[in-house]
Amino acid sequence: MEQVGVEKGQADGNIVQSVERALTLLEILADEGAPMAITDIAEKVNLKISTVHRLLGTLIYKGYVEKEPETAKYKLSLKLMSIGQSSVYPLDLRSKARPYLEELVKRCNETANLSILDGGEVVYIDQVESTNIVIVKMFSTIGSRRQAHCTGSGKVMLAHLPADELEKTLATMELKRYTNETITDVEILRKELERVRKQGYALDMGEREREMRCVAAPVRKHDGEVIAAISVSGPSSRITSYYLNNELIEIVQDVAEKLSMSLSWDGKTF
Repeated sequence: MEQVGVEKGQADGNIVQSVERALTLLEILADEGAPMAITDIAEKVNLKISTVHRLLGTLIYKGYVEKEPETAKYKLSLKLMSIGQSSVYPLDLRSKARPYLEELVKRCNETANLSILDGGEVVYIDQVESTNIVIVKMFSTIGSRRQAHCTGSGKVMLAHLPADELEKTLATMELKRYTNETITDVEILRKELERVRKQGYALDMGEREREMRCVAAPVRKHDGEVIAAISVSGPSSRITSYYLNNELIEIVQDVAEKLSMSLSWDGKTF
């Protein structure tokens, strides 16, 4: 997270420093994914606790942040979810996709995700969790953002960008390494995306988190444009190579095609 300071506000006369700081607090709470103490928030933004307290007070007043009475920690409110949903595809993609995510979980009992692409990042807009007895805490939760180059969903959506848009996106991306499997070379990534485009699905074999695997397939609207990705994630102990190649890839592609057809895709236009 970029440090918030006077210098940035002064560098651009269009930036209102208090607004910038308040938005940064929201981003920090979203990235954390759990309630935070005010001292931890202040440390992350390098601001005085009194300043952070005033900003949080305003965000609470407007309904964007809540303070837990038991712990005195701060967290995002559900109001942000409703705002976020308004920016999603006009056909209300999230509600349309929900039954298909549930179908995925019923068919494979691993966590199913729906995501969209924002620049070089994946944004997870819905999720249905596995009911397996062995619970695996997923790195992706609703509203979280992850770099696209190291996730199955991200690679699926990058692979289907128009060539000029893909190049612009790749030019802005930092191919950060998370595990030994992470692709960090842009030429290797281009080859991977070409393969994904041809085969119609993408795999993440521990590229973002060790011992976690994912298979993702594209979601298309009526004209064939890829607007989202649907995926299944789980531990490598359950998502074995045999299971992937003999069952799971086909299941995810089948459900993604069903969702696409519910959005009026005819199965032919690309």
